[in-house]
Amino acid sequence: MSYLSIIFPSKIVNKYIVGGGCLNLSKTGLFRRDHTVRRLKLDLPQAIPILSDKEEILDIITTFFNAGKTKNVAPLSVIQLDDPRFSAYSDVPPFDLKDFATTAALEQLRFVSISDYDYELKNLRVDLFETFAVATFTVLQSGMIVDNYSFRGQHMTMNSRATFVMVKHAKWKIVHLHLTKISD
Repeated sequence: MSYLSIIFPSKIVNKYIVGGGCLNLSKTGLFRRDHTVRRLKLDLPQAIPILSDKEEILDIITTFFNAGKTKNVAPLSVIQLDDPRFSAYSDVPPFDLKDFATTAALEQLRFVSISDYDYELKNLRVDLFETFAVATFTVLQSGMIVDNYSFRGQHMTMNSRATFVMVKHAKWKIVHLHLTKISD
């Protein structure tokens, strides 16, 4: 049987991190490792799925807006950089530049105050640089704003432009976000 040997200390193979070793790939798609023929996925039970940078950034953006759907705002503090350099502009008042703590508090209030929240991302573009990325898109948000004092609700639909700037430490984190409502 003819096969190709690949020796590696630790590599990424088909979105999986594989420990060091030697893979011998044959023309049939099988490989030999320690003289045993197995399919690749069967031999990697300890493999860890990983995301590409763009997939990870998309996951962060969806995590951000999913907080409105799930009302679980805890992930917001994980995906945003808790640092004095963090900044944000919002598409709802107050419109001034905010720091991390203020942004976190207002995001929690925003997302838990809207019932039946839904969103749709459009025209998503992610530009990657060495240690930072810029994601631009439009987002259509809808839901029911509930006034807990009068027990009345008002349906809202808002179309906004969004720019998320992310920095890569161990993982990607939002360091600046800017949402601007598009006029009706």
